[in-house]
Amino acid sequence: MSASQPVPAAARLFLSGNEAVARAVWEAGTRVAAAYPGTPSTEILEVLAKYPDLYTEWSVNEKVSLEVALGASMVGARAFCAMKHVGLNVASDALMTMTVTGTEGGLVIAVADDVGMSSSQNEQDSRYWGRFAHLPVLEPADSQEAYAMTRAAFELSERFRTPVILRLTTRICHVKGVVVAGEREAVEPGGFTKDPRRWVMVPGNAKPRLPLMFEREAAVRAEAETSPLNFVVDGSDRRIGFVTSGPAFMHVREAFPDAPVFKLGLSCPPPLDSLGKFAATVDTVLVVEETEPLLETELKAAGIACHGKDVLPRTGELAPDALHLGVARLRGEVVAEPEHVVPQQVFPRPPTMCVACPHLGVYYTLSQMRNVMIAGDIGCYTLGAGHPWNALDSCISMGASMGTALGMDKGRGKVDENKKVVAVIGDSTFMHMGMQGLLDITWNRGNVTVLLLDNRAVGMTGGQDNPGSGRDLHGEETTRVDFAKLCEALGVKKERIRVLDPYQLPVLFKALREETKIEEPSVIITDRPCVLIDHYVPTKPYLVKEDRCTGCGNCVDVGCPAIHVTRRDKEVKASGKEVDLSFVRIDTSACTGCGLCVQPCAPEAIIHAEPVQTLQPVQFVRK
Repeated sequence: MSASQPVPAAARLFLSGNEAVARAVWEAGTRVAAAYPGTPSTEILEVLAKYPDLYTEWSVNEKVSLEVALGASMVGARAFCAMKHVGLNVASDALMTMTVTGTEGGLVIAVADDVGMSSSQNEQDSRYWGRFAHLPVLEPADSQEAYAMTRAAFELSERFRTPVILRLTTRICHVKGVVVAGEREAVEPGGFTKDPRRWVMVPGNAKPRLPLMFEREAAVRAEAETSPLNFVVDGSDRRIGFVTSGPAFMHVREAFPDAPVFKLGLSCPPPLDSLGKFAATVDTVLVVEETEPLLETELKAAGIACHGKDVLPRTGELAPDALHLGVARLRGEVVAEPEHVVPQQVFPRPPTMCVACPHLGVYYTLSQMRNVMIAGDIGCYTLGAGHPWNALDSCISMGASMGTALGMDKGRGKVDENKKVVAVIGDSTFMHMGMQGLLDITWNRGNVTVLLLDNRAVGMTGGQDNPGSGRDLHGEETTRVDFAKLCEALGVKKERIRVLDPYQLPVLFKALREETKIEEPSVIITDRPCVLIDHYVPTKPYLVKEDRCTGCGNCVDVGCPAIHVTRRDKEVKASGKEVDLSFVRIDTSACTGCGLCVQPCAPEAIIHAEPVQTLQPVQFVRK
C-alpha cells in the first residue's frame, strides 16, 4: 500500500497505551506472556489474555513473571512480561543476571512508571535500570508509538540478543488514541541449545560474558545514533532546543510548537554524538524528562551544556504549564514560584473502602484496641490508615508488614514493652512477598499476630485472580491455596491459626484480644470474598429507623460509605461532658446486608429494609 492511500478502517483501532502494547505483543508472534497486577500496567496482560495462540499467566510476583519469560526465551520463543515500576525492584535479581546471559527469543519487559504517584508508594524512574543493567530502553509518547515500539523492541531484542525495556508511564498506559494495527506474525521457537557456559551463571561462566555485555551495549549505542526512533522536529525559534522522551514530548510540542525538539525513542543508550550536533544548532538546550535528571546529567558529563531540573520540577508530570514556568525562569523572567501558585480546587473525595468490604470489620476492631503497633502492607487494606479507623502505623512495600512487625518486636524498648504487635497483609500480597516474612517470624520466635485478609482477589488492581482464589487468569478452576495449612507449614502452631468471618465483630475482637496476649507467632485468617467479585453474594439490605437513632455514631465508626450522616448535633451529659452526635441514614440501594453496622448499634435502630429494587455492586468482569 502506498503512503498516499488511506489505511483501511479495520486496521485503525482506538486503544489505550496498555491495549496497544498488548496488540503489538500478540502481533509479534509472542508465545509466552506473564505479569503480576500493578497499576498502571495491569490491563496489558488482561487484554493479552483475550488473544488466541499464546500462553498468558498471572505470576505470583514480578520476579517469577520475568523468569517465566526468560525460560520461554531460552527455548527460542518470543516472550513478554509486564509490571509497574516497583515491580522491577522485585524482579531485579533475575534482570541483573539475564543481562549477562542475554536472550534467544525476543524478550520485552514493559515497565510502567507512575509519574505523579496516582497509585504508588514512590515515583522511581525506571530508565535507571537501562543504565544499571546495560539494556536498551524504548520510550513511547502515545498509543501508536507504544504499539510500534513494542514491535520494534522484539526485533531489537533478537538482533542484539538482549532483553529490552519498554518504559511506559501512567499517561501512556491509560490515555487512548488511534492505532494503525497489523496482523499476527508467525514465529516458531528455534529450540533450546544446551550451553552451560552461557546459562549456568556461576562466577567462572559469568566473568567471560561481561565483555560480551559491554560489546553489546556499544553496538546498541551505535544503533541509537542512526535509529529512526530518535529524530529531530525542526523549529523556527532556536532560542531554546528541547531534548525529551515519552509523553513529555507531547507536552513540549503543545507548549512550544515553534521550538526545535530532539525526541528520543531509543533513549538508552543515549545518542550523545547526535545530541551534541543538535545542541550546536540552538542557543540553549533544555532537557525535559520525567522524573529524574538522568539524561541531563549524562549530557553534562559528555560536555554538552544544558538546563533541566534547575528550572523544571523534580516530581510529577511536566505538563505545559510547568514547562512555560520553567522556560520563563530560564529566560530570567519574573514568575510566581510554585509555592505561591494556588492549586486548582476540586471537591474533596477522601479514599475509602467499598460498601460491605470485608476489611471494614477488621479495621473497626483494630481501631478499638489500645497499646498496639500495627504494621501494614500494600493493598486495599492500606486505607485502614485513614478516617475513621486510623488503624495502620506503617506501609512500606509488598510484604513489608511481616519484617517490619518482627523488627518492631525485636527492637522495642521499655516504652513499648507492653504494646502488642500486629501485622496486616492481604492474601495476594502474602503470596507475593509475605510468606518469607512469616517464615522469618516463626524461625526467629517473633511475638507477632498476623491478620491475613483473604478476600480471594487482587482487589486493589481490579479483582484479578490469584493462587488463593482457585481460578487462573482465564477463570478456569485450578489449585487453591489453603492458607491455614500454608501458615502451619511455615512454622505457626496449628492452635495459633484461626479462620473466621470478618463480618462477625465479637468473634474477631475476641480472637485478636486472645492471640495478642500470647507471646508467640499467631495468624488470624479472615475469610470473606471481595464485594466486587462474583464469589460475593449480597443479602437483604438495611435501613435506619429515624425515631430510634440516638446519634451515637457507632455505625459511622465502621466506615461503610453506604452510611450517610444527615445531621450533626451536640449534647451535654449529666457529667457536664459535651459529646458530638451523628444522625444517619443508610443508602439502601448500595447496602448489601453485611450487618457490620448493626452490631455496634446500641439502640437497635438499624433494621432490615422492606423488599425494594436494589442496585447490586458493580462486579469486575471476568473474560
